[in-house]
Amino acid sequence: MSLEDFAATIESGMTVGIGGWGSRRKPMALVRALLRTDVKDLTIISLGGPDVGLLCDAGKVRRVAYGFVSLDSIPLDPHFRAARESGSIEISEYDEGMFVAGLRAAAQRISFLPTRAGLASDVLTMNPDLRTVASPYDDEVYVAMPALRMDVALIHLNRADAAGNGQYLGPDPYFDDLYAMAADRCYLSCEEIVPTERLLDDAPFQSLLVKRMYVTGVIETPRGAHFTSCVPDYDRDERFQREYAAAAKEPAAWESFAETYLRGDEARYQSAVDQRSN
Repeated sequence: MSLEDFAATIESGMTVGIGGWGSRRKPMALVRALLRTDVKDLTIISLGGPDVGLLCDAGKVRRVAYGFVSLDSIPLDPHFRAARESGSIEISEYDEGMFVAGLRAAAQRISFLPTRAGLASDVLTMNPDLRTVASPYDDEVYVAMPALRMDVALIHLNRADAAGNGQYLGPDPYFDDLYAMAADRCYLSCEEIVPTERLLDDAPFQSLLVKRMYVTGVIETPRGAHFTSCVPDYDRDERFQREYAAAAKEPAAWESFAETYLRGDEARYQSAVDQRSN
């Protein structure tokens, strides 16, 4: 698929899961494609980074369910922080262990999973809709973490074939396989589409993270995770990330940043990044 064909499938009010972790291997080209659409009122499920921040700033988000929203080397995403502090979005803030339990429940198509994560903490106070469940086998009580079901999941991997088999080559899968299984539809962007027989040229079978049966569309987007990392293809662009975070704090600076990087298509974005680097 093209980025434009992908973006045309997303409708207002959908629940969208975004894979990756903080500012690592985020499907940023897919996020930028959404910024160019009229969709709004999205519920975002993510271990978030600039993906969440950009969508919040663009006014496309109604609610965020998250374990954290961070730029990693910069602790907080400024756009998400502004939205969170102003109360312009609804939030469901979970312990990371609870969040992963929610992904696993959705991937297994069950309504919840019991977990110890969150017990005796203010997570339960801040999320009064959460319930506890008594074990039928002993005296234990667990948090009943609800499934984090999604209409659509967006993930970015290093390699894929045209059928949707996805491969990561870096140090961590970041739960992208769970996002794919937890959603009704999954769109996989990748650095390169290769023939199926080439997927094992550079890495073992275990690196084939996502099976084609869970993937609706594949989008080849070189540097599609920029400015987050996509190791070993490239590291996080720390200089660009600092520019993003600084610009987000001042309206005039952000207007200039958005005009340079976000008002055109993906080719214009990548060209602007190249010009800045030269």
